[in-house]
Amino acid sequence: MKTQKFKTNIACSNCLAKVTPILNAEPKINSWEVDLQSEDRILTVESTDMTEEEVFKAVLKAGFIAKPE
Repeated sequence: MKTQKFKTNIACSNCLAKVTPILNAEPKINSWEVDLQSEDRILTVESTDMTEEEVFKAVLKAGFIAKPE
């Protein structure tokens, strides 16, 4: 299991609602969360072997950006 952290532009609960079904549907992701209290809105992803590029593309599908921290 590997943990990755990304800076995002997921800023509110409505944004979170848009990205939730996409990240939940990703079979390689075991768990994930976004720290909305953080200035950088850190997305933490626990996955089996998902690459940074794959996380980026999944978040992009929802219309948001995730840059590796």
